Amino acid sequence: MTRIGFYSGSFDPVTLGHTDVVARAAELVDRLVIGIGVHASKTPMFSTAERVEMLREETLIIADKTGAAIDIITFDNLAVEAARAEGATVFFRGLRDGTDFDYEMQMAGMNGAMAPDIQTVFVAASPAVRHIAANLVRQVATMGGDVSSFVSPEVERRLQARFAGS
Repeated sequence: MTRIGFYSGSFDPVTLGHTDVVARAAELVDRLVIGIGVHASKTPMFSTAERVEMLREETLIIADKTGAAIDIITFDNLAVEAARAEGATVFFRGLRDGTDFDYEMQMAGMNGAMAPDIQTVFVAASPAVRHIAANLVRQVATMGGDVSSFVSPEVERRLQARFAGS
């Protein structure tokens, strides 16, 4: 039986915190589907295509190292519906702190009620990346700050290009 996991988010941009969760989740499944939520009410910094491309670049080494297939998809419906469509039996959710835990417990309860056949597994962020949040990375980048300790060199390059001359 193939073990399929689902990890969703906006990934705007992909941070070292995201890839930390991806790397550890990929150790636990045969196939990890990363779902980029696309919602008309949100205006992301990077386009959907750019976020897909960034995730593909950032996860190639992880897939090679773990042997797990890593697929990137987009979805505009409920995460449980996207996970079910991919055949996932587990949701992976990253936790940085107690605030994340409270929110994610509520989400796990809602998802569990809608899809009792899909379990939620919480992945505690590694200490080195526990403080990283994509919204804060965007804010630092917007103000011309150094984001090199929060994102990969390639994502940093993309952020610098986005704000060059700002």
